[in-house]
Amino acid sequence: MMRAPGGLLLDFGGVLADAPAGGAAEPAMVRRFGEVIGGALPTERIAADLRAGARAYGLWRDEISASAEPVELPHNRVWADFVTHGWPAPARAAVEREATSLAYAWTWRAEWEVRPGIPEALRAAAEAQVPMAVVSNTLCGAAHRDFLAKAGLSGLFVAEFYSDETGLRKPNPGFAQLAADAIGVPIGDCWFVGDSLHRDVACARRAGTAAAVLMRSPRTDREPVDPELAPDARIEDGHGLLDLLRQSWSAS
Repeated sequence: MMRAPGGLLLDFGGVLADAPAGGAAEPAMVRRFGEVIGGALPTERIAADLRAGARAYGLWRDEISASAEPVELPHNRVWADFVTHGWPAPARAAVEREATSLAYAWTWRAEWEVRPGIPEALRAAAEAQVPMAVVSNTLCGAAHRDFLAKAGLSGLFVAEFYSDETGLRKPNPGFAQLAADAIGVPIGDCWFVGDSLHRDVACARRAGTAAAVLMRSPRTDREPVDPELAPDARIEDGHGLLDLLRQSWSAS
């Protein structure tokens, strides 16, 4: 039985919300880029470069996550390094000026939904005076922040931390420590809840949290098993998190 948490650190995608992967070159995104650069490139070229850029950025994220202290790139670097490097100078400059709004548009998903049981689990933790923070890797945390506000959940968090705003990426232990400091709870008294062994459980272990809880998502099923990153508990959704919390409170 895990001891009751003094605080909760929670991932966004796969934990707080179902986050279906969107197409990197969705028509609306291609049109947005075309508008920004004033039609300087054909839509086929923009779409192809967005798809290639998404693949390259994904590979970079995997590579940097294997380092001791992963960091995040600012929005303008993501576009310049992975998408627009072969574009004419005026087009590159136009994208840099709109780097953040483009990052928001690429991140936002109209299909996002709060995961089952999450509102109940978060409200139970809040009623028990367990402070909570979001700790999420993302190209644009503002999109996540807006979704949680729209869903009526943002008021339950003491703080929200996103990699593009902090410059840190999980599994960098400093990311978890930053959140623990913000909620005023020693990192060793916090539970870390995420859907990735290699991002979330690894971050929890490096930071020294009280427990690492793995919530299953489609990404969880795609990850290779790593016996050195076994979580303290595996759950399916927010209902499972609420059950874990209640069990820990009863044991206390």
